[in-house]
Amino acid sequence: MLDRPSGMTPPSPEPSATPPWLHCGHGTTSEDPVGCRGIHVPGHIACLAHLADADRDAYLAGLTPGTDIDHSGTTFTQPLLDALLDALRDPATGNPRLGDARFDRATFQGDARFDRATFQGDARFDRATFQGHAGFDFATFKRDARFESATFQSHAWFELATFQSHASFDSATFQGVTGFRSATFESRPFKWVGFRSATFQSHASFELATFQSHASFQSAIFQEDVWFESATFERDARFEQAVFERSVSLGPLVCAGRVTLSGAVFSGPVTLSFAARRLECRRTRWLSTAVLHLRYATVDFAHAVFEYPLTIAAEADPFILPDGQSEAEQAFAGAPDARVRMASLRGVDAAHLVLADVDLSRCLFTGTVHLDQIRLEGACLFDEAPARTHWPAWRPVRFTQRRTLAEEHHWRANQPTAVRGWNTAVFDAGHVGPTQLAPVYRALRKAFEDGKNEPGAADFYYGEMEMRRHDRTGTSRAERGLLHGYWMLSGYGLRASRALGWLAAAMLLTIGLLMGFGLPQDPPKQEATGTVPPGGGKVTFEIDKADPRNPTGNRYTGERFEKALNVTLNSVVFRSSGQDLTTVGTYIEMASRVAEPVLLGLAVLAVRNRVKR
Repeated sequence: MLDRPSGMTPPSPEPSATPPWLHCGHGTTSEDPVGCRGIHVPGHIACLAHLADADRDAYLAGLTPGTDIDHSGTTFTQPLLDALLDALRDPATGNPRLGDARFDRATFQGDARFDRATFQGDARFDRATFQGHAGFDFATFKRDARFESATFQSHAWFELATFQSHASFDSATFQGVTGFRSATFESRPFKWVGFRSATFQSHASFELATFQSHASFQSAIFQEDVWFESATFERDARFEQAVFERSVSLGPLVCAGRVTLSGAVFSGPVTLSFAARRLECRRTRWLSTAVLHLRYATVDFAHAVFEYPLTIAAEADPFILPDGQSEAEQAFAGAPDARVRMASLRGVDAAHLVLADVDLSRCLFTGTVHLDQIRLEGACLFDEAPARTHWPAWRPVRFTQRRTLAEEHHWRANQPTAVRGWNTAVFDAGHVGPTQLAPVYRALRKAFEDGKNEPGAADFYYGEMEMRRHDRTGTSRAERGLLHGYWMLSGYGLRASRALGWLAAAMLLTIGLLMGFGLPQDPPKQEATGTVPPGGGKVTFEIDKADPRNPTGNRYTGERFEKALNVTLNSVVFRSSGQDLTTVGTYIEMASRVAEPVLLGLAVLAVRNRVKR
């Protein structure tokens, strides 16, 4: 048996005022060669089953409603149990009323009908065996109700039963159909509802049940279908290590605390519909298809194992019950929204995972396998980089708006030069760096591209390049320098405004240099020289142009600006203006004809990366 949750240890059983377990000395049969193990009736040396008729009648006649009884180990036939309950029946209500009732190790050979009974004290049925139907419909347990290691060989019904204190069915075995429909488990300090290590060999129903305390189904085994439709857990619902061997329909249900499925095994198809604060599925095994419809929940899926399609979808509207009514969600009245948030996918093979309308802004992805095959449907949200300009020192720092991973936030917030706006790591998030984050961004980029959402993949390409630029272990210094230049000029081919800004700056610089040094003082004029031979005849002229003269005087005039602009605009489109230039101006034009078309191309590339399909 697993350890009990901290702070939930039940009180130790009170010492019995009756003699300890003894053979009553009667009733030895071939089926029971050691004799009956029923506890002695007070004042007698035999259990209730083996008292003489006169003594039994006298004992029963002396009972009054609310009397404490101890018939541990006694074998009850149905007439004997009915006689005992009739003796304890309250005339005002017509229903049995018991004080402390101890039936540990008792055997009920026929139907055990405790319907509408009220247990004013502790009700102890540990290791009891119910060979016929066990009926506790409308029963009220005002103190502890213990059925630990009990065996229900036929149907067990607790419909509309009320448990006002601790209820424990740990290690119980339910061989027939089990019903806790509309049962109420009320809350008291340090009390809980326990079905730990219980075995349900047939159908089990907890429809409309209300658990006001913690409910534990740890290591329980459900061999047939189980239903929790419209169940309400006002605190935690724990299913760690539980085994579901058939199809499962958990919900729609409401859990004001956390639903824990860590270590559980689902062998058949699964449909989970939860409105819960948190859902933990660490190392949960899903051996068939599964669909999780969730509201409000923060989901921890670390190291979960599944080989078939598994979908986690956020529901925008309350769940609809079979009667057409909406599921009541008063427990979440103060919640800002019904958003579903993923906390971790570490260690998951995401090849068959589908996420729909899920908030991934705090999700930990490092260590996820086949992340490039994950399918993101609907509005899956990621965190974003700090938008405003920061002044950590003498220079301003501004991050362009883009989607980021939570782990990049954690890494940047941990840097000595970190600025405000990056989220610090939560407990147990671990520390990863650019070396681990670059493949994660690359895989998510591919997942978006495979989904024909290439514009959506742009931010993840940006993140991948950022991690490569900052990676001092996996990226060489030369490559980091190249990436740094690519980032400065155009934001890795994704920031058109940055490339256009550099293009405008380059054009202004070119115009300024041409006006100052590139354009000649005056346009060179053609000169003709020749020689007239004596006596006339043919004359030959040589026509040449004087070398451009470097400018002097006022160089920044409107006429010179117009000429410089003409040269610069032609350089942007990689054309020669044909303008006469000085030697320095020629080299300036050559440089601009290389740099400015590149910057224009980067701007065009950035626009295309944002709008391409």
